[in-house]
Amino acid sequence: MTRCCLRWLKSWECLFLTLEALSMRMSWETLSTVEETCVRESDLVDHFLPLVKRLAAGEWFTARVSACGVFHIAYPSAPDTLKTELRSIYSQLCSDDMPMVRRAAATNLGKFAATIGSAHLKTDIMPMFDDLTQDDQDSVRLLSVEGCAALGKLLEPQDCVAHILPVIVNFSQQDKSWRVRYMVANQLYELCEAVGPEPTRTELVPAYVRLLRDNEAEVRIAAAGKVTKFCRILNPELAIQHILPCVKELSSDSSQHVRSALASVIMGMAPVLGKEATIEHLLPIFLSLLKDEFPDVRLNIISKHDQVNQVIGIDLLSQSLLPAIVELAEDRHWRVRLAIIEYIPLLASQLGVGFFDDKLGALCMQWLQDKVHSIRDAAANNLKRLAEEFGPEWAMQHIVPQVLEMINNPHYLYRMTILRAVSLLAPVMGSEITCSKLLPVVITASKDRVPNIKFNVAKVLQSLIPIVDQSVVENMIRPGLVELSEDPDVDVRFFANQALQSIDNVMMFSSRKHTFRSCLSLAGFLFDAKVVKSRDFVT
Repeated sequence: MTRCCLRWLKSWECLFLTLEALSMRMSWETLSTVEETCVRESDLVDHFLPLVKRLAAGEWFTARVSACGVFHIAYPSAPDTLKTELRSIYSQLCSDDMPMVRRAAATNLGKFAATIGSAHLKTDIMPMFDDLTQDDQDSVRLLSVEGCAALGKLLEPQDCVAHILPVIVNFSQQDKSWRVRYMVANQLYELCEAVGPEPTRTELVPAYVRLLRDNEAEVRIAAAGKVTKFCRILNPELAIQHILPCVKELSSDSSQHVRSALASVIMGMAPVLGKEATIEHLLPIFLSLLKDEFPDVRLNIISKHDQVNQVIGIDLLSQSLLPAIVELAEDRHWRVRLAIIEYIPLLASQLGVGFFDDKLGALCMQWLQDKVHSIRDAAANNLKRLAEEFGPEWAMQHIVPQVLEMINNPHYLYRMTILRAVSLLAPVMGSEITCSKLLPVVITASKDRVPNIKFNVAKVLQSLIPIVDQSVVENMIRPGLVELSEDPDVDVRFFANQALQSIDNVMMFSSRKHTFRSCLSLAGFLFDAKVVKSRDFVT
């Protein structure tokens, strides 16, 4: 077993010189799982630790980069006499001449620190961290920022305030590289829990405000995307006092991507700030973003409306935001219209039948004749969801008549949409309405001159087979499909024959089911007769 392990170690040493640290770490961890504990621990000092040291002192930077990725694996099981040496070697890697090595050391510093006892965090790890944060390469500094949150969780709160907080604050206001400030904006809210509420209020909030007002759009994008998470850490008063003014500025930012990032999270601020602050401060911002010229901004606002509904109530929402939503229903960008359609069922359930009929009913019919197929298909699905929400009786009064009128539209694409709507509504409406209202329209459409309509009719008829009675299938659906199966168009014949095959399969299943039930009845009769005969014999 030991010889096998040694052969593996020699092979892996060669591979370490060419492969990156991630793949090396995975390979060593896999090797550790297949060896016995006694072998792994006994060979660690003799073979693995010397290997790590040789890699760390390698002539090529690739070896030293690879070494950074395995220190956190080797260190926990190393003897105390070697742990001091390993910490010293890692410190040398943090000040290596090659920036690639320093980047690898910065990337893995948090993992290495997690394996070191608290006694050595301040004496050994923090000096390494300080060196990396003062590196002249911004790629090294930003990776050291990425490890701030991990180090902050390992340190005591007072130590975190003393060592980590000044670095973050300094980066947020003085670092000349926007990439470093971008990384600070991404990591800042995670550091709040590590330092506690008071340092957050006095130090991190001003730092975050500076990032929200940074000169670089990329930094403002990162900071704007964290605004809701940051507000959750603060109390509502602090959020209103410090963060909300920046949010108002960002809502009219010159960069459309900043506004889009803000729109994707701003609705989540409503539950944090409460009803009064939402009505007074956030609603005007929502309205301005709903009217933004950039479609992604409008999309991000529309998709998160439900978070506001829960805070301000549907009545106020209908008065303030609904007019803007109705206006967006005719937006020139089809993705915006699609987002509105997908939001309609939720809005309808909250508004109620009466309000929906007055304000939104006409829009739902209008979308069935949109120029974009995705909109028409979503509109058909929307009708089904509305019928499920308000019931078949409401749908029979407000949806079905208007839908069936559109079957005579001169454009065949719109007629196909109506067939799609019929197939979706039928399961909701039930057998009776399907047979009396929907099926005759579909049968009539089978005479259409356009082959695309006819093979879609065959598909719809096939979907109606499980819904209606068997007599309706034989008297109305089968004759229509037989006629379509003789159509000159090959696609029409294919789908018609496919539907006819479905009818035959249903008939065969029903016949077998009937036969099975008959056999059960006969078996029961014979069993009862045998019991009676036995009783007569006993008597």
